[in-house]
Amino acid sequence: MTQKQTEGGDVRLTGISKTYGSFTAVHPLDLTVPQGSFFALLGASGCGKTTTLRMIAGLEEATTGTVSLGGRDITDLPPYKRPVNTVFQSYALFPHLDVSENVAFGLRRRGIKSVAKQVGEMLDLVQLGDFARRKPHQLSGGQQQRVAVARALINHPQVLLLDEPLGALDLKLRRQMQLELKRIQTEVGITFVHVTHDQEEAMTMADTVAVMNGGRVEQLGAPADLYENPRTTFVANFLGTSNLIEGQIVSTGTDVVVSAGGGKLGLPGGRCPSSARSGGKVLVGVRPEKISLTHTDDAAAIPDGRNRVTGRITDSSFIGVSTQYVVESPAGTALQVYEQNIERDSRLVPGADVVLHWNPEHTFGLDAAQHIDAGAEGMEEAA
Repeated sequence: MTQKQTEGGDVRLTGISKTYGSFTAVHPLDLTVPQGSFFALLGASGCGKTTTLRMIAGLEEATTGTVSLGGRDITDLPPYKRPVNTVFQSYALFPHLDVSENVAFGLRRRGIKSVAKQVGEMLDLVQLGDFARRKPHQLSGGQQQRVAVARALINHPQVLLLDEPLGALDLKLRRQMQLELKRIQTEVGITFVHVTHDQEEAMTMADTVAVMNGGRVEQLGAPADLYENPRTTFVANFLGTSNLIEGQIVSTGTDVVVSAGGGKLGLPGGRCPSSARSGGKVLVGVRPEKISLTHTDDAAAIPDGRNRVTGRITDSSFIGVSTQYVVESPAGTALQVYEQNIERDSRLVPGADVVLHWNPEHTFGLDAAQHIDAGAEGMEEAA
C-alpha cells in the first residue's frame, strides 16, 4: 500500500445539486477531481462544501445530477458500496480497541483473517509503528487523526474524503499535520478530497482548490494562481488579504492606466476584467506583502515606474517575521502593508506620512460591480 495505486479514475460531479425544501445548499455544479490529486473544497461555514463531500460519499442524496468515479456512475450506490472512505473531524476511533485493532477493523469486518502485515505497513506509513498497542485515549490529537487516516486507507479506497480533519487540533499541531497528510497522499498516490474553512490549510496541502461561496464554486485553480489572480472580490478577500482601491479606467491596452486616489495606477492588461473599458470603473487590487513603505522625506529615492499612493500610518503591529501597517489614504481607508523585518525604519510609526509603492505587475483588476468587501466577513468567520 505504500506504493502508489494506479486503479481509480477522476471523480466527476455533473449538474450535482442539493436542496432542502426551499433552501438550496448546493446549486447545480460541474466539478472534476483528477485522479491522484489532492483537491480542496474551501469556504466559510454554510457554503455547501461539506454537503458536496457528503454527496460524493453517498451520505447525502443528490437532488439533481450524477456522481461518477473513473467513468462509473455511482450516484445510486449506497455509501458502503462506493470505493471511498471518509475521515471526520471527530476521528470516531473505537476507545476499547488498541491502535492496531482500530486500523484492522475494516479488514476484519470483511472477513480477512491475516491482517498483521497490512496493519504494520499502514502504521509505518503514518509513522505510528511504535504505538500499535496503545488505546486512543493514550494518543495525542494528531496521533489519533493519523490512526483514522490509516484505518481509512487500509481499505484501499479509490478516493479518501477528509471533512475538516484538522479542525480539532491546535495551530502548531495543525501545521505539522498539514505536511504529514500531504506526505501520506503523495506516498500512496490516491485521490484526496479535503473540506476546510482554513485558507492556509487549503493552500499548503492542495494541488487544486475550489473556493465555494453560497453553494457555488466561485473560482477553481492551483493555490498560487487563485492567490495571485483572483477573479472576484470574494476570492481576493477570502484567500489572504487584499487592498482593493476604487478607480476609473483612463486607458486600456497592453497596460491599463487607472485614475484612483488623486493619482494614476498601472496594471497589466491581462490582469484586468474583460469588461474593462476606458471611462469605466474598476477595482484595483494589490496584496499587502507586495507593497513597500517609504517615509515621505525619502520619496525622491523611489524608482520611477512604480505605482504610488500617499497616506498616513494609523496603526502598526510587530508580529516577528514582519510588521503590519494600516495606512489611511485618499485611495482607501485602512490600506494594509506587510513589511519584512529586515531593516526597519524607526520613523514608520502611527502618525507618519508615507508613500506606498509597488511594481505595477503585482496589481490586478476586478469588476467594480461586485461588493468590495465580499469574502472579508467569511474570512473572519472561518478564522
